[in-house]
Amino acid sequence: MSAVKLTQIGNSVGVILSKEALAKLKPEWGCTVYWTETPEGITLTPHGQEFEAQMKAAREIMKRRRNVLRELAK
Repeated sequence: MSAVKLTQIGNSVGVILSKEALAKLKPEWGCTVYWTETPEGITLTPHGQEFEAQMKAAREIMKRRRNVLRELAK
C-alpha cells in the first residue's frame, strides 16, 4: 500500500500519484482513469468494467478455441 496526496485544483480535488503508482497504472496523459469500489476499498484502473468483461469473454474464447487459433497463427 502506498499513500497519495490530495490537492486543490480549482473547485475540485486532485490526487497526486507517485512514480511507482504511475509505472504500474501506465496511463497516457489525458486518458481517463476509472475507479471501482471493492470490498477492500477503491481500485484505480486505466480501463473500465466494460473492457474487463470483453477481455474475460476473449480469454474464454481463446481457451476454448486454442487449436483453431494455433492453426491460424501458422
